[in-house]
Amino acid sequence: MTDKQTKTAKVRVDKWLWAARFFKTRSLAKAAIEGGKVQLDGQRVKVSREIAIGDRLTIRQGWDEKEITIRSLSDQRGPAAVAQALYEESEESVARREKEALLRRAAGGLNKPNHRPDKHERRQISRLRRGGGPASEDD
Repeated sequence: MTDKQTKTAKVRVDKWLWAARFFKTRSLAKAAIEGGKVQLDGQRVKVSREIAIGDRLTIRQGWDEKEITIRSLSDQRGPAAVAQALYEESEESVARREKEALLRRAAGGLNKPNHRPDKHERRQISRLRRGGGPASEDD
């Protein structure tokens, strides 16, 4: 740790999230906080809220929700190895994220088509929606 990291008693939550590499920029961290995707001990936080060692954050990123405990403070972005030492994710959080990822993989994009429908496929879709039954072979 650098001198600046050890001297800091409290750090703004947006700076810490950026330094811990949860978000690529501070403005993305700010947007997530303002959008309610970051909670401190179950409560929404403001961007300027100062956090301390031992605080518990819940961070939602995309499909994942991480529950972490702050182990160290920093307001400077460093290498990924240093950033990972700033927090500890709970075992329950890791297990839940892995389980949800498995379920998403098992679903396998059920609602996602592989490509845009061509003219023939659009006509078939149109017939199905109108209730015209299966497509005839002369199409």
